[in-house]
Amino acid sequence: MAAPLLEWFDARRRDVVAWRGERDPYAILVAEVMTQQTRVETAAPYHRRFMDRFPDVRTLAEAEEDEVLGLWEGLGYYARARNLRRAARRVVSEYGGRIPGAVSELRTLPGVGPYTAGAVASVAFGLPEPAVDGNARRVLSRLGDLETASPSELDRAARTLLGEAPERPGDVNQALMDLGSTVCTPRRPRCGACPLSNRCLARLRGTVGQRPPLKRRARSPERVEAAAVVRRGRRVLVLRRPSDGLLGGLWDFPSVRLSSPTPPAAALTSALRERFGLDCRVGEEIRVLRHTFSHFRLRLAVHWACWRSGEVERRRHRWVGAGEFGDLAFPAYLRRLIDEDVSPR
Repeated sequence: MAAPLLEWFDARRRDVVAWRGERDPYAILVAEVMTQQTRVETAAPYHRRFMDRFPDVRTLAEAEEDEVLGLWEGLGYYARARNLRRAARRVVSEYGGRIPGAVSELRTLPGVGPYTAGAVASVAFGLPEPAVDGNARRVLSRLGDLETASPSELDRAARTLLGEAPERPGDVNQALMDLGSTVCTPRRPRCGACPLSNRCLARLRGTVGQRPPLKRRARSPERVEAAAVVRRGRRVLVLRRPSDGLLGGLWDFPSVRLSSPTPPAAALTSALRERFGLDCRVGEEIRVLRHTFSHFRLRLAVHWACWRSGEVERRRHRWVGAGEFGDLAFPAYLRRLIDEDVSPR
């Protein structure tokens, strides 16, 4: 099956993939981390900007976390950016600034799992290592009509395919991913355009719609919070989130989780006093923001607040002017609020 797959791949290499044809292990590592849980089309412009600013592993290792997160803003799953910076530091300190090629060594780097390690090893170093992402999983499941599509089944299927083209393991892995993202799609797969359709057991048996087996997801719960944009003259209070939690290392406004009987303004007034030692008058609602995370849906009511008295601890809190917001990395769902409602004042 490798021959028709690679022939198809060679004829239609996706121009949108900024790193296609790249052999620099560092550039490939950055690309693969960015495309964890993110579409290639979305990640491509981020990859170009990131590589312009951090062209090699040493540059990234020496960078401040704020700058790395700033370039990542809008891409989501910010732990990937922090792990990538930590991985760069590990590569510099333990491998002399050279990305290791062995999967066992790649797996020791922060944020590098089986898929990313296999992708880097196969594309950058030409090693016959599987790189099974969601798209490749779907293709392999249908080709072999795998009822369970267990990791061991998928690994065997991928290694069999890699063994048919030992000189091009990276291209085989990328071709599987491309086929899954453009032809062998979850719904309405274009089997007539597939170079492997006459070899696909699921198509022959009429089980394409059942492969891979569906995972039913429960509806994620809604979390209701309120946030305060606290003004002190021409400056606004921002705080930095803990680096090891949700949206770690990003900047944010003081917020509180709401319980239904408590009005947002009252909850914010109490939280600002108890958690930050600030006496503030909480005013009108600016807007309600909604954002979906992987495990919950956020409904955030944002209010203006006016500082009266009290001082905050300076290490993780800061009073900033309108011109300073561009230097700080915020969650993407706050950026429009900042640009339209906060910064102009």
